[in-house]
Amino acid sequence: MTDSTPGMKDVAAVAGVSIGTVSNVLNRPHLVSEATRLRVQAAIVELGFVRNETARQLRAGSSRTIAYVVLDAANPFFNDVARGVEEVARNEGMVVYLCNSNQDGGREREYLERLREQRVQGVLITPIDPNGQRLAEMTGSSGMPVVLVDCHARDDTQCSVAVDDILGGELALDHLLETGHERIAFVGGPMTVQQVRDRYQGACDALERAGGKAELVLVETEALVVAEGRRAGEQLVAMPADKRPTAAFCANDLLALGLLQAMTRFGLSVPGDLAVVGYDDIEFAEAAAVPLTSVRQPRELLGRTAARLLLEEASGELHTHQQVRFRPELVVRASTRVPRP
Repeated sequence: MTDSTPGMKDVAAVAGVSIGTVSNVLNRPHLVSEATRLRVQAAIVELGFVRNETARQLRAGSSRTIAYVVLDAANPFFNDVARGVEEVARNEGMVVYLCNSNQDGGREREYLERLREQRVQGVLITPIDPNGQRLAEMTGSSGMPVVLVDCHARDDTQCSVAVDDILGGELALDHLLETGHERIAFVGGPMTVQQVRDRYQGACDALERAGGKAELVLVETEALVVAEGRRAGEQLVAMPADKRPTAAFCANDLLALGLLQAMTRFGLSVPGDLAVVGYDDIEFAEAAAVPLTSVRQPRELLGRTAARLLLEEASGELHTHQQVRFRPELVVRASTRVPRP
């Protein structure tokens, strides 16, 4: 035996079996008797053998990997979704690549191209633009399975897993209207993000259903991050007191947390001067200095469901595309007023 990295041939020699038997132990262990399997596994441990996954991928034309391209890795929401993805993938002996587009279209396209080159079995993605050309190419000519996460598919040509964000927007606005607010800010953006548009649409629908008894003030942000929430708070505070909204519905919890920080900085109280509703119900929402009312999404369930659909499609077995839509839930905490009697 040489000092080079041990290969399947070396394992076969030590175990006293054929190279084909070693391959079966690694890839189809149910075809090998228990005694032979244990002998091969002992040889693997003795030699410190590690399978050449790259070579296996070249032979098979695909890898035992899937990928999840998230919109913003700094947002705890996507980390929770990724946990659900990883749970399913790990149970199936798969590895998950986590890629962060950071809401950058060029970066998203670059990741999609590299993942295609890596022969991943499929891609989960929360896209910047669900109708983007590169995404269409991935699901078209390449034939690679792609499942949209936290985003609705436009038709039945691919799978998607999301929450009804229009309903979520309605739940948030209905709550603020029920607590007596007549001037409400919607804090969110950019409007190119489908989830933001849907949540805003839901808020507008709730307002229209209420018969125009309240006003919705749009405070558009450049990103769904804490810093933009603080900036939105500065804009609200700068308004004349008689024109300032008494409540705000934020397109996600990070914006809401930034808004809470701004209110504290300017000596204003929540919910006394400004009631605040967030979206996602991340862990930090309940742990905030003023516990945050939020529209809850089933984050890990989103990830698990999307991963199962992707692996089913990638298996090559009979597969029917599904557009799964979960219902959101309003979780009321101290950042909004108690309904008036």
